[in-house]
Amino acid sequence: MSAENLPLSGLKVLVTRPRDQAMPLAQAIASAGGVPLLFPLLDIAPAQDQQALQRQMAHLPGCDLAIFISPNAVSYGMAAIESAGGLPAGVKVATVGQGSAKALRAAGVAQVIAPTERFDSEGLLALPELQQIAGWRVMIFRGDGGRELLGDTLKSRGAAVEYVTCYRRSKPQQSAADLLAMLPDALTVTSSEALGYLWAMLDASAQHAMCDTPLFVPHPRIAALADAQGWRQVHQTGAGDEGLLAALKDWARARGDA
Repeated sequence: MSAENLPLSGLKVLVTRPRDQAMPLAQAIASAGGVPLLFPLLDIAPAQDQQALQRQMAHLPGCDLAIFISPNAVSYGMAAIESAGGLPAGVKVATVGQGSAKALRAAGVAQVIAPTERFDSEGLLALPELQQIAGWRVMIFRGDGGRELLGDTLKSRGAAVEYVTCYRRSKPQQSAADLLAMLPDALTVTSSEALGYLWAMLDASAQHAMCDTPLFVPHPRIAALADAQGWRQVHQTGAGDEGLLAALKDWARARGDA
């Protein structure tokens, strides 16, 4: 294939998504000629209290809106919903990103409320469908913890909000020495939490060694954290794997590797 078809030819790109979600991006990098290096910075597992999760499913018939925060929330949340008999008719469904919207449609949800420009809580909250919600009951499917902006704003608009912890995140056992030995040409990081784990893993010497490596992130909040940490080449990309891959290709062409 020509260099135009293989713009990442020979470039080693660190993929830090959770292991179960890393393969589509890794395969896309490989298809563009790059060498994907799998280095998950988050582990994802089912919620610890499955009985509590099942009890919450009994609240769904009285729910007006179910919001899924991430593809993981879709995967684990919809599994819990299906085990309880499926999504009741009349419950509206929303999410913050197009990846989650795609996962919801694949799970059989035909109508999904989702932003088409800004893919975060702020983007979802700006949609007209979520303005007049006084008296609504809203269930937010998410991991353990996270930002409260979405729930707090919906409460301020008069909704009753219930958080549903359907999965949990944890810090995997990774080695800074292993990361440095990989000698990546670029890194992709898709959450502020993962970037925090990465930076904390590195001592001052390793931070100094890594901070000149191009870092590709899909959200301004992650980019702001990277800037604060001291990364010198932060590339904010479009959303999802497509945005990351497009930015990686543009970067590679600009540096003369295409």
